[in-house]
Amino acid sequence: MLFMTQNILKNFVRPKATRAYPFVVREPFENFRGELVNDMDKCIFCSMCAKKCPSQCITVDRTTGTWDCDPYACVYCSVCVDSCPVNSLSMKNQHRKPAVVKEPLLLKGTPPQPKKKTGARAKASGSETPPADRTAPGGDDTPKAE
Repeated sequence: MLFMTQNILKNFVRPKATRAYPFVVREPFENFRGELVNDMDKCIFCSMCAKKCPSQCITVDRTTGTWDCDPYACVYCSVCVDSCPVNSLSMKNQHRKPAVVKEPLLLKGTPPQPKKKTGARAKASGSETPPADRTAPGGDDTPKAE
């Protein structure tokens, strides 16, 4: 017991090694991966994030336009952020606040509508008739001179 007395006395004199967390919050580190955020205006509902997610916590429904993430299953690895083709996913540099009830992150948006065929595409698809053959009126295959 006496060999710990020296350590105990040093701890009384030194400043505290811990923080009073809810009141004193440490600044996050550079490149810190915190809360996952999706910009629904940019999202095209391609579900690439759901396919690449190692914990399978993301669900994308293109028909209803919903993007669902279970933040309690997410491991915050940012693979989904790296694989998003339109960069609609990002990560804040802060953790989510503690919650009493587990609530999933459910976002709704409007999925992109399929594009209608334009005039150039309609012509290329076969609506235009091919030009008539210019043959002589006698039926021979020699072209007629104009």
